[in-house]
Amino acid sequence: MKLKATLENYALVAPAVLIFSIFYIIPFFSVLQLGFYDWDGILPTKIFVGWSNFKEIFSDRIWWQSLWQSGYITIIALTFQNILAFLLAWACDREIRMKNFYRLIFFIPPVLSEVVVGLVWQWILNGNYGILNSWLVHFGHPDLVRNWLSDPNTALTTVAIVHCWKGFGWGFLLFLAGLQTIPRELYEAARVDGANAWESFKNVTAPLMIPVVVMVGILTILGTMQVFVLIYTMTGGGPGYHTEVPVLRILASMRGSSRFGYACAQGITFGVILCAISFVQYLVSKKARN
Repeated sequence: MKLKATLENYALVAPAVLIFSIFYIIPFFSVLQLGFYDWDGILPTKIFVGWSNFKEIFSDRIWWQSLWQSGYITIIALTFQNILAFLLAWACDREIRMKNFYRLIFFIPPVLSEVVVGLVWQWILNGNYGILNSWLVHFGHPDLVRNWLSDPNTALTTVAIVHCWKGFGWGFLLFLAGLQTIPRELYEAARVDGANAWESFKNVTAPLMIPVVVMVGILTILGTMQVFVLIYTMTGGGPGYHTEVPVLRILASMRGSSRFGYACAQGITFGVILCAISFVQYLVSKKARN
């Protein structure tokens, strides 16, 4: 009977393991292997080059530029996006009118298609007929008119702000869920002890929200560093690589240069960097909790 129960358990998980192996484990080892080869993605001939692809990455200026630009967007997301998400969640957690309506509105941007969002914002920010420039002129600020997505000085920050607008809803939901798990008795006890709103936040809300903040931070880093569709739709990485990010660079190595081996090496390097960043963030947050 015990053997039968064990076999039944394995039979239940076997389809999931099979799917995971086909779409994740096998491709992972294939990418890892291709990182050591020179291959154009078409011909069956693959030339073993050892660590040459990985060594080339260290001298690839555009690759490191794309990584820095992705980090820049991530920093804005970690600060502006998550602070906005937390403040809105904190407001909706309180007894305010129409808070359920606000919850619905704040969650609309994340569920929208990134392609649709990118195209709509591309139209809004267009330098010739965009609605943003029209509003600036209408309200008496023609000096602020820009070609927002074609100007190297504004393109990256503009894309970062649009990304934050698109993604803050996920953080909002997680923060709201975390706030709702805090027992209301703790706030009542703090109020009885004479604590004001700031002291209640500092001594009750902040300590109990640290695990949620850490989780949102890690998800923000992993999600933002891998941003692709939104930027591809809005700018395609331009102007002049000024909004290029690592995933776009990897795609360019595959489609533009037909260097699948080098693209795989870039992907492996990028994955290692993401794991290292997440691990460091975990250690820092663990130390902060202690």
